[in-house]
Amino acid sequence: MTTIDPITVEVIGSALQSIVEEMGEALVRASYSTNIKERRDCSTALFDRHGNTLCQAEHIPMHLGSFLGVIGAIYGRFKMNDIKPGDVFMANDAYAGGATHLPDIVLAEPIFVDDTLVTWAVNTAHHSDFADRGHEHIYQEGLRIPPVRLYREGVLNQDLQEMFLLNCQVPRERLSDLRAQMSANRLAVQRMQDLCGKYGTDKVLAAGEALQDYAERKMRAGIAAIPDGTYSFSDQFDSNQRGDRIRLSVEITIAGDEMTLAFDGPPQLRAGLNLIYTSLLAASYFAVKSVVDPTILPNAGLARPLTVTAPKGSILNCEHPAAVDGRIAAAQRVCDLVYGALAKALPGRVMAAGNGCCTGAIFNGTHEDGSIWVYLETIGGGGGARPSADGLSGIHVSLTNTSNLPVESLELEYPLTLMRYELVDDSAGAGTWRGGMGVRRVYRAEKACRFTVEGSRVASEPWGLDGGTSARGTVLDFGDGRTDFAGMVDLKPGQIVSITTPGGGGYGDPAGRDPAAVRRDLAEGRISAATAERFYKQ
Repeated sequence: MTTIDPITVEVIGSALQSIVEEMGEALVRASYSTNIKERRDCSTALFDRHGNTLCQAEHIPMHLGSFLGVIGAIYGRFKMNDIKPGDVFMANDAYAGGATHLPDIVLAEPIFVDDTLVTWAVNTAHHSDFADRGHEHIYQEGLRIPPVRLYREGVLNQDLQEMFLLNCQVPRERLSDLRAQMSANRLAVQRMQDLCGKYGTDKVLAAGEALQDYAERKMRAGIAAIPDGTYSFSDQFDSNQRGDRIRLSVEITIAGDEMTLAFDGPPQLRAGLNLIYTSLLAASYFAVKSVVDPTILPNAGLARPLTVTAPKGSILNCEHPAAVDGRIAAAQRVCDLVYGALAKALPGRVMAAGNGCCTGAIFNGTHEDGSIWVYLETIGGGGGARPSADGLSGIHVSLTNTSNLPVESLELEYPLTLMRYELVDDSAGAGTWRGGMGVRRVYRAEKACRFTVEGSRVASEPWGLDGGTSARGTVLDFGDGRTDFAGMVDLKPGQIVSITTPGGGGYGDPAGRDPAAVRRDLAEGRISAATAERFYKQ
């Protein structure tokens, strides 16, 4: 094995991270759809030849689930000696493609140096397509793609591309976004080959292994600092796709420098809320890392001390043919479970619950020429209060990290008008430290279209910690007295729909809040006089 000094490991590690960050910027700048070029709903990564994560850009933590299984799925369908330079593999299926839901299309390209496969360039982008569908099983949710060659030795498989585009509602966007994904991976190939040329392939690969070992050591050290024992937590999960509340739970066992996370939940649902195992892993890894040591490198090494289980065939570890399109809602609750359990083990280290959902608004209709348009956005909310600071307002929490869609872009590209876009007074939990505020977006349909909303925390609320109160949940208003959150709705021209997302929970006894901070919240309209009187005795 090639020996390598720590300084060189650090230099090569920084170079690898710069490659994935540059990949991400190339993908965003070259893309066509608003969901990628404006909202940055995409992620990039490098994998070693064995399919282990070398590094992932700081984009969407949930997309780690879309990466974890893809290289293994490719190796399961293709022999190593049949993978050539210039090959590009395309996949999106949760069961046969190593991905987590169908809109996230993954492109993976092997990187060769001197005819030897050394790493993989991988990216995923959420394609705003497959709208207006059912979610009782995965066959309703879109086109399923196992790992297939989009390019063979640099030559496009035109038949495959045409078949894919024929099954898309907005093929022009899909083609342009796929080309952007291709450009990102090709950039990574060039940068990686240059890096190996500068330092030598053996040294670069040795650095990759050393970085994974380093992440493992840091994770083990962080776990070892937690008192041994078993810590449990349960929470309610609700969604507009179902009318009932679902109980989810976790037991986290700390034994020395290892952690076991045993999740439990009901059998998988006939709704697009189920998680495949890699989704559960992505959520668990993120939540544990963010509490134990946020500085741990995001590579495969951090997972070595962790064991994650959930009953097979359950909502948190589903099996074919369960629907998975809205898996982010349950994945967000997985993070809340981990935080709730670790708050018992590490008092003062964990923030209160954030908005705990990824509220999705989807509009689709037709242009005058008969072509279809699809507008997708996920809306942030309040962040949980921290042990020493207020929660942030109007943000995505935990597994989602997308930007909002600017009003100008929305109204320029779609027949929609944004009437209001604001933080919501009194949506945050009270406490010594106040939670962040939720967001309200009010849309007006300028032409007839279909509207679908996906959300959680409708019947439950983001919880507070250490005496802090819960935040308000999700509210939907169609402007005509209806607040029914379920299903799809046909909007008429001029009809208005309002979406209010949850705030974040409070931290600490509200009586301990600085009176000056309460007066400032009142003056700035963050809380009402009734809230000040009820919780802060002002």
